[in-house]
Amino acid sequence: MRMIRRIVLLPLILVLVAVHADSGPRLAAGRPNIVFILTDDQDLLLRSMDFMPQTRELIAQKGMTFEQDFVPLSLCCPSRSTILTGLYPHNHKIYNNRAPGGGFAKFQDLGLEETTVATALHRAGYRTALFGKYLNNYPRPGDETHIPPGWDEFATPSGGSPYTNRNYTLNENGTLVKYGSDPQDYLTDVIAGKATDFIHRSADAGQPFFLYLATYAPHKPAIPAARHANLFPGLKAPRTPSFNEANVADKPQKIRKLPRLSTSDLDAIDSLYRRRAQSLQAVDEAVGAVVRTLEATGQLDNTYIIFTSDNGFHMGQHRLKPGKYTPYETDIHMPLYVRGPGIDPGSSTKLLTSSVDFVPTIAELAGADLPFPVDGRSLAPILHGKTPAGWRQVILLEQFEFSADANVPDSVLEPPDPQDGVTSAYPSHLGVRMNGLKYVEYGTGEKEVYDLVHDGDERSNIAARRKPAWLAQMSSLARALGACSADRCRELEAAPPP
Repeated sequence: MRMIRRIVLLPLILVLVAVHADSGPRLAAGRPNIVFILTDDQDLLLRSMDFMPQTRELIAQKGMTFEQDFVPLSLCCPSRSTILTGLYPHNHKIYNNRAPGGGFAKFQDLGLEETTVATALHRAGYRTALFGKYLNNYPRPGDETHIPPGWDEFATPSGGSPYTNRNYTLNENGTLVKYGSDPQDYLTDVIAGKATDFIHRSADAGQPFFLYLATYAPHKPAIPAARHANLFPGLKAPRTPSFNEANVADKPQKIRKLPRLSTSDLDAIDSLYRRRAQSLQAVDEAVGAVVRTLEATGQLDNTYIIFTSDNGFHMGQHRLKPGKYTPYETDIHMPLYVRGPGIDPGSSTKLLTSSVDFVPTIAELAGADLPFPVDGRSLAPILHGKTPAGWRQVILLEQFEFSADANVPDSVLEPPDPQDGVTSAYPSHLGVRMNGLKYVEYGTGEKEVYDLVHDGDERSNIAARRKPAWLAQMSSLARALGACSADRCRELEAAPPP
């Protein structure tokens, strides 16, 4: 294992791109490139996209906006596992961020690294690259240079403090490279520079590519680049109708037991919100640089660019301190924008979509066969203006209870969420998100139902007003979805809900 220290002078950019596999078959001319941009803990409903004008202009306005995109489980490692495999959490069995319920080691032990979007595209002849965050609690101690199957180029943090974007070590294709705290070491900029360099080299080689670029922004502590540290003075988190909610009597006991947020809590929320907005500036600049690089190399018109995040984020809603995990809209409703060949600029769709759809979508766009089963469905027809027959009518929501780890280190390599230090993070739940309506049942037996047309902030739980027969039907549907796989998932989702 070789450890070196290197400073890389690269432009600030955050996007995902990839290249053609040297060992795979030469692809026919015209096979599209795919760039996948993944941020960490980025909200949609708290208006984080307001601070990303280049992303809005260059991807959303030049492509399609998915207005109803969701994650089945709002937590980093389960969500990233779904993005890589196309499986629901109950099928890939990565339930949380740490052993024994989840984390990188479990993903590896279950053999899931062998059946990812990377292995599928590599097999189809694409050259693949991942720059940035891989899976939580990567790497295993003593195996800091591990490169997962399917990735031709790989640069991901294997030590230090990557969540601060400073003082970290990258595993760069099997070589450990230390970065410090100088401006040119800022992690978002470093991986963005690797992405643009990758685009240049791929274009020069005439090779179609798939690049997965995953920033740590705006995950806490959300430390911005020095050039952005003084932006947005006085910015405060949105005071949504459910912010520091006065009456939570109709909520599950977990919420009812929460005190109202204190003045110091509110100050901390506002400070984090401002830093999150600041940290997204380097991401936004990266998006712009990647698009310009694609254009300069003649690749833009033949490249699909996907922008999304692994999960949403709440900041004071329903008295909750900043975090995720819940089935509330702030945590599950995602930003998703796609531009590329055949996509009408400025278009949008209200069809229900999920992160479980990314693998089949990317495979279809790339013309790649999937030699392993997936639970999602391809968005490719929607991108090209079609509404597939039998499209999804419901979204599965699921969460698995796990006990707190009293020995979780307050480590910037994997910062614990506030809920990690309590008796249990959240009770398990199963839910069904429909157009305008949501049903959730918890392992405690408690239920929540929200009329999202008239109560988008989920302040009034109407479960007690629904008929028992309907609640029983919804419970049956949620449980069936929570046990489904492959075609059975698609069959259940396509049926009109009760």
